[in-house]
Amino acid sequence: MDNEFLSSVGEQTKAIHAGEFPDPVTHASSPNLVMSTTYVVDSDTGFSVEGLEENDTWIYTRWGNPTIHQLEEKLAALEGAESAVAFASGMSAITTLLFHELKAGDHAVVSDVAYAAMSEITNEMIPALHIGITKVDTSDLQAVASALQSNTKLVYVETPCNPLLRLTDLEAVATLAHQAGAKLAVDSTFATPAASKPLQWGADFVIHSLTKYLGGHGDALGGVILGAKAALAPLRKKTAVRLGGTLSPFNAWLILRGLATFPLRMRMHQENALKVAAWLEQHPKVRRVIYPGLPSHPQHALARKQMKNFSGILTFQLDNGREEARQLAGKLKIIHYAVSLGHHRSLIFYLHSEDLLQTSFKFAAPEQTKSWHTFAGKGIFRLSVGLEDADDLIADLKQALE
Repeated sequence: MDNEFLSSVGEQTKAIHAGEFPDPVTHASSPNLVMSTTYVVDSDTGFSVEGLEENDTWIYTRWGNPTIHQLEEKLAALEGAESAVAFASGMSAITTLLFHELKAGDHAVVSDVAYAAMSEITNEMIPALHIGITKVDTSDLQAVASALQSNTKLVYVETPCNPLLRLTDLEAVATLAHQAGAKLAVDSTFATPAASKPLQWGADFVIHSLTKYLGGHGDALGGVILGAKAALAPLRKKTAVRLGGTLSPFNAWLILRGLATFPLRMRMHQENALKVAAWLEQHPKVRRVIYPGLPSHPQHALARKQMKNFSGILTFQLDNGREEARQLAGKLKIIHYAVSLGHHRSLIFYLHSEDLLQTSFKFAAPEQTKSWHTFAGKGIFRLSVGLEDADDLIADLKQALE
């Protein structure tokens, strides 16, 4: 399917057909899994990646692979991007972007609450390279504006952020970043392309952990950066290939297969999450539920503006969270007590505020701590609502809580 035709079809059609084509030799309808690490080439082919051009033939799988390429094409179509570069994990995508865009003497504004490994690498490793990092609550536009400096090269946000489900106004932050001469990168893993397409709001880069909703089945690690071809071609050539965080072709093939049902899955994730969130709000033991699709979310109006789907993740607070976590882990029958999210099965995990504020999230201002406690209290249960029957999930929670 050519790009012009793809732009005229629906999201489910893109999810099935984008990037795929019948094999020209065997006429196989499904995408081939190409596991070869090397390819037969002409005798005048160069040995270094320096001579590699974006549309050259396949040479070596760390440089490019037919199965991975099909995945990248499909992801770009779903995100509305010109190009995509896939990686072995979401963190591989994040670190590649940071190392490509930032050098000693540069500065970046980063969300003070983001995926834990991202928070930790920007607490220590990146600043140790003499790169300035200022962490702010990116839902506070004044805080973002005040953090921008003359040497700011990148603004990095996550919306909804992990684990608070706090939102950032993408259009407004893109304007602030670009006025300062910086680029905007958005981790949209929680939202997915079914909810938000940050490039349409002005972002320069979009990052996803493919391990989560896009893969959807909890059996394949992966990550991706999406954006303009002019930006991603040098990122692939100069940084991604050299850092070597190459996605396994087998994982690419698994994620391709998962993407065929992505729009269908996201509709069911949202439907189930709304039902479970509404039930939890009425439970006497539950102090608070945070879910962008609920009117009670403090940024529900922003969620309605920039999210077409509210996704399947919610958080809730209970008194004596650690003790309740032990009870839930022992009594839940359908929901798995496990980390990660976005899988077809439901997952729950308790995140204790004191622990996280000592390890991952280190706030510089009292306002940041206050915002954390507004959303998380002393600790939150992060529930990734899966594709089981919503009534069964509710019954499982009910018996485990009571």
